[in-house]
Amino acid sequence: GARSFGAEPAQVIDRAVALHHGMAAGGLSSCGKHFPGHGDTGVDSHLALPRVDHGLERLWSVELPPFVAAVSANMPAIMSAHIVVSAVDPNHPATLSPAVMRILREDLGYDGAILSDDLEMAAIADHYGVEEAIGRGLDAGIDLFLMCADREKQLVALETLRNAPPARVAQSQARIAALRR
Repeated sequence: GARSFGAEPAQVIDRAVALHHGMAAGGLSSCGKHFPGHGDTGVDSHLALPRVDHGLERLWSVELPPFVAAVSANMPAIMSAHIVVSAVDPNHPATLSPAVMRILREDLGYDGAILSDDLEMAAIADHYGVEEAIGRGLDAGIDLFLMCADREKQLVALETLRNAPPARVAQSQARIAALRR
């Protein structure tokens, strides 16, 4: 659709990597999104929690190749998707799933910053409170949490992060510092 680089992985890779390099040449940081792929959902995660019910073979042949390319191109940030990838974790959206994020960190070898999409979107907000979403997101490996509108929820998120395990927060701080550099 209008928010995608295309339906074919090779086309997405060419366009996304070109945009990344162009942005980097202009002094801007790029962000690949939405990991592990949001193109084949019929539900808008702003309104509900989408599911992707394809098997692992399809995931590795269609959804993940653009992220393999993003990692190879040293993209400094990747945003998670608020989608359930049933072949990996049928119970939690990717943003809150250690199993899904392990694909990015371990299988793809990504060590850049991982950002959540907005935690106030219905895909998350209708199923998790702020504290639980932040806690699960930290456990999954999210480094930066996006919360766009509700000031009270933002304050709850900050307090939750203040009480998070210091070693885990330090990992994210190091990735955020690298992103800023």
